[in-house]
Amino acid sequence: MQRVSEPGSEVAQILAQISAEYQAAQRGMGDFAYGAAKHEFISARMAHMGRLHVELQSIVGESAIAMIADTLSKVH
Repeated sequence: MQRVSEPGSEVAQILAQISAEYQAAQRGMGDFAYGAAKHEFISARMAHMGRLHVELQSIVGESAIAMIADTLSKVH
């Protein structure tokens, strides 16, 4: 079993993807897109984060949400 902290681990990759989606959604809130386009962009990012959460949860169990919260708390 791989350790969670290994950079190449599946868990680390999923957490990195979640972080990237979160940052993209944040940027989307401030970009020049308006109305439905902006909403669709942000909704797509959040939906993908949800799918990644389910994937992570299948690997690590209920601790997935705590891992995500910890990861996102480090996003600037």
